Amino acid sequence: MNFKNQIVWITGASSGIGRAMSLEFVKNGATVAVSARRMDELDKLVLEIESSGGKAKAFFCDILDEVSIKNCVNQIVDTFGKLDVAVANAGFGVFGKMEDLTQEEWQRQLQGNVIGLALTAKYALPHLKQTKGRLALVGSVGAYLPNPYVGAYGASKAAVNSIGLTFQVELQDTGVSCTTLHPGFVKSEIARIDNEGVWHPERKDPRPEKMMWPTERAAQVMVKAIWYRKRNYIFTAHGKIFIGIQRWFPGVMRKMMAKGPKPS
Repeated sequence: MNFKNQIVWITGASSGIGRAMSLEFVKNGATVAVSARRMDELDKLVLEIESSGGKAKAFFCDILDEVSIKNCVNQIVDTFGKLDVAVANAGFGVFGKMEDLTQEEWQRQLQGNVIGLALTAKYALPHLKQTKGRLALVGSVGAYLPNPYVGAYGASKAAVNSIGLTFQVELQDTGVSCTTLHPGFVKSEIARIDNEGVWHPERKDPRPEKMMWPTERAAQVMVKAIWYRKRNYIFTAHGKIFIGIQRWFPGVMRKMMAKGPKPS
């Protein structure tokens, strides 16, 4: 892989997978435009990258706000003159039984993980077409599975999967590839953010620790999939196994999910 002289934009880069992907792209020669709402965390990331000899710049972007997304893209292109890779990574989870979720919670979930992602792609694509670049959408293994207590999140990621499949058709003959990435359990802050977007550092992650991939490992395989312009990329091993069970033995998967951990 060699992203030398390429400009890579990553949303949700202040923590977790987005942060790790930023560092991985820099290792492979890219200049990264990192965006999120938490500018203090982005500034720390930029300092870390520059201290290691890499190139990066922070940009504010709130994926819940279309104007913010549009302005962020314009600022990146004004700064660097082009865009080669756009990674729509920013997202979050809304937790609770579906029968208990409010309209506001559903709207927030879909506004962030679906509409925000789609608009990120919308405003990046005119510039990616000029460079015959790469678009990447971060989905989830949850797009293929039943998702008790995170049903809104699973529904949003199923929509991301559909968006990716559609882009792969609509972008034919443009030179732009669309890679939809579906990670399984990866260490992140997602379980520590409540349905209003407030971070709770003390909150325990209910996901099984033994199945959790470190973010650095996840970033390596995700960047590699984007480099090779793969269409749909599912990882971890347990994620692939779960999808196989759901496909061939859905009754078994329902029983497994029913016995799974419940969010606190």
